[in-house]
Amino acid sequence: MKEIHKLLSRDRPLVMGILNLTPDSFYDGGEYIRKDQIRKRVLQMTAEGVDIIDAGGESSRPGADAVTEQEELERISPLFNLTGEVDVPFSIDTYKPAVARAALENGFAIINDITGGGERGEMFELAHDFGVPVIIMHMRGTPRTMQQNPVYKDVMETLVSYFSERIDRAKKHGLTDEQIILDPGIGFGKRVRDNDSILMNLEKLRGLGYPVLVGASRKSFLSMDGEPPEERLGVSIAALTVAILKGANILRVHDVKESVKCVKFIHRLKQINQK
Repeated sequence: MKEIHKLLSRDRPLVMGILNLTPDSFYDGGEYIRKDQIRKRVLQMTAEGVDIIDAGGESSRPGADAVTEQEELERISPLFNLTGEVDVPFSIDTYKPAVARAALENGFAIINDITGGGERGEMFELAHDFGVPVIIMHMRGTPRTMQQNPVYKDVMETLVSYFSERIDRAKKHGLTDEQIILDPGIGFGKRVRDNDSILMNLEKLRGLGYPVLVGASRKSFLSMDGEPPEERLGVSIAALTVAILKGANILRVHDVKESVKCVKFIHRLKQINQK
């Protein structure tokens, strides 16, 4: 955990590279299945300047079906020999405690849980036992149902209330402030207007006093004229820029090279006003 805490103390946001070890993810499903493909992508992201690699073996795109625990473990297992090969921490993107435990036992350093800690706080228990941070995400429903008419009276009010309760639950499981990271779950049970509102009001989440992760990369709300995911890079970088200016601490992205350059450029501009 000391390594992650040190990373978060930097004066710029961290770039978290997405590594989907799935055949059905909405953007790059099926690209990283074989061991050689996985290793090549890990080395590529590392060379491009990624700060964290977030790997998952089950798609959480809208409408996605769940996979078995065994299948998910088989998909992520090629990374177990890579965690010590590169000087970049790995995050496990899963809501299954057994998968998270296996990853942590094999060198992973962060839990990224779309269920916000688990129904009974199982992920908080694991984070406490292994001394690692946990990313608490907000999602309405499940990936299969989350986009079935999601409605919020005030999405930011809902998020603040949700995270306040989850933070309290995490602390009851023994987690410290340094182990808590918040993710508003852009695209997870949200309308376009909700996602836009989250991006423009990140300071309300930052006000809770914890690092905030934003994952907007190539998601459908970024489509301006019906563009498919592969044509959303430009708007993804625009959303990334807004997130940085609004105080995001971690940026979860598909396009590491371009995102790292964006972070560096905005950091350079900020340095001018600090002189």
